[in-house]
Amino acid sequence: MLTALACVLPLLGGCSTGGDGDRPGVVVTTNILGDITRNVIGDEAEVTVLMEAGADPHSFGVSAPQAALVERADLVVYNGLGLEENVLRHVDAAREAGTATFAVAEAVDPLPYTSDDSAGRPDPHFWTDPHRVRTAVGLIAEQVVENVDGIDAAAVRKSADRYGAKVDDLASWMRQRFEAIPEDRRSLVTNHHVFGYLAQRFGFRVIGAVIPSGTTLASPSASDLESLATAVREAKVRAIFADSSRPDRLARVLRRESGLDVEVVPLFSESLTEEGGGAPTYLDMMRANTTAIADGLGNDRPADRPTQPPSTDGPQERKNTT
Repeated sequence: MLTALACVLPLLGGCSTGGDGDRPGVVVTTNILGDITRNVIGDEAEVTVLMEAGADPHSFGVSAPQAALVERADLVVYNGLGLEENVLRHVDAAREAGTATFAVAEAVDPLPYTSDDSAGRPDPHFWTDPHRVRTAVGLIAEQVVENVDGIDAAAVRKSADRYGAKVDDLASWMRQRFEAIPEDRRSLVTNHHVFGYLAQRFGFRVIGAVIPSGTTLASPSASDLESLATAVREAKVRAIFADSSRPDRLARVLRRESGLDVEVVPLFSESLTEEGGGAPTYLDMMRANTTAIADGLGNDRPADRPTQPPSTDGPQERKNTT
């Protein structure tokens, strides 16, 4: 009966059987951090990820069973800096009740937004910089060792080192791919402000975002789109990068308004996918995005060609099993 109950609790991150129900638990808010944390912890503790594949962290809401899991956790790992807008009150309540919590983005030298409506506020999207993720891997490991009783600390640190080495390899590969893009083509226009950390790390210019904000809950005005279309023309941008999990209608409007033959390229920005969806793990997501950016900006199509009429129509890691 208890096993059946455990299996119906949503997003529990795997059913427990036998004596596993007494194992220590770590609750993670986003599926990106969930995948990273699972690779850090290995088999030393149960990891529950609140957000399913494809979830938007800005709009995600916690269910009552999930709120109970947060309150009972040994450790809650969350992004912070306002990313999980509807989850933070549950994290705050758990902290006030004595649960250990760790805001990863606040601990990895966050950058401020530099333009548009969010200028000056800290940017929560640190995971687009693998160097900061490498730092986060070590910090998460130490939080687990410090706050979760009954685990093998040496095993956790070994898992963290092993996964951290894969993140280091990812960072080196990304740099090689991006360095092949001519400097005058390293201009990013995205769906909303997600890739500032990647731009800062690898030498891209952020021209702007279709949604001039760090959250998907905002919306652009006609003047916002007109101003960005002008910037796209002046910079001769070669691609507009849109979130693969959201409609690209606004990106296509921007493409039309720019008057250029600009390709709209999908990226995985704030959520992992199901297995087979292109980004089931953090490493898969970053490889896919790097390839899409390098191909989108490195092609030889003339950037100032008039637009056509719009159509109507690496190494293996623990997989995300949320």
